[in-house]
Amino acid sequence: MTGVTRVELSPAGASAEEAPLRVVPVRRWGQWVATVVILAIAALLVHSVVANPNFQWDEVFGYFFDGRILRGLGTTLYLTVVAMVIGIVIGVVMAVGRQSRNVVVSGAASAYVGFFRGTPLLVQLIFWFNLAALYPTLEFGIPFLEPFYVADTNQLITPMFAAILGLGLNEGAYMSEIVRAGLLSVDPGQTDAAEALGMRRSKILRRIVLPQAMRVIIPPTGNATIAMLKTTSLVSVIAIGDLLFAVQVIYSRNFVVIPLLITASLWYLLVTTILSIGQHFLEKRFKRGERQAEQSYFAAWLTGLLPRRPKVEPMPVTAAIPIEPEGDRR
Repeated sequence: MTGVTRVELSPAGASAEEAPLRVVPVRRWGQWVATVVILAIAALLVHSVVANPNFQWDEVFGYFFDGRILRGLGTTLYLTVVAMVIGIVIGVVMAVGRQSRNVVVSGAASAYVGFFRGTPLLVQLIFWFNLAALYPTLEFGIPFLEPFYVADTNQLITPMFAAILGLGLNEGAYMSEIVRAGLLSVDPGQTDAAEALGMRRSKILRRIVLPQAMRVIIPPTGNATIAMLKTTSLVSVIAIGDLLFAVQVIYSRNFVVIPLLITASLWYLLVTTILSIGQHFLEKRFKRGERQAEQSYFAAWLTGLLPRRPKVEPMPVTAAIPIEPEGDRR
């Protein structure tokens, strides 16, 4: 019986045929060409935007800190926060309800999600704004008994309240799917183990399932928050003084349409950038238990700015030298 051992040959003792092999990395010419082309196009676009006098940048930044626009921005941020809080609360309730073993509860939650996802948000906003056409008064009390309180619908459902109802209820349907995906990502064996220990289902959800599901819930929730910030512009159709409505009021008087729309777009872009950075740090917080180290947001961006050539060390040749056994060891 013969055995084989591997011996690494040094460059000094190797012949020309056995010299160390030098690995040559692949030339990534396509990446370099794409980088140059994209940067050139970006430079041309920036130059065309900055140098074009029709953009009227003096008007854009002249209205940037206008009081009316700042008040509209405050309304937009208020609607975003309130609608997302309502949507997250409803989303959690509906996600848990859809996983209920009770058919009536799960069916009602599925019907809610199907209705509010299946109808346009603009229609829902107009519906809530005109609710008085269907119900002139709203009565509160025990069914089939004398109501405790009767309210005029037009006074109760103000434009702001209608906007909050429309945005919050609609967002709750989408958030329920996000939360449900997070709950399904947790191993059901952990729930079974907690039930075997005698824990209540509410405590299992609060202490075991939700903390682990947050890693899946946070990224789409951040995306939904950014989308909600821009979706609030729809409330201008029911005369809510949000950012877009404030811009529309101004340019309807001075006819400076494009610069004012650019002003609003810059504010939306600035706020979404801040929200994206906050989302990044929030995700990093919920991933702090993972072993792999992540690069910071800006370090990863700088690292991937230009194509990189991998650092390759020379590879020595290894030769296989047969070795005869010394003898039978039986």
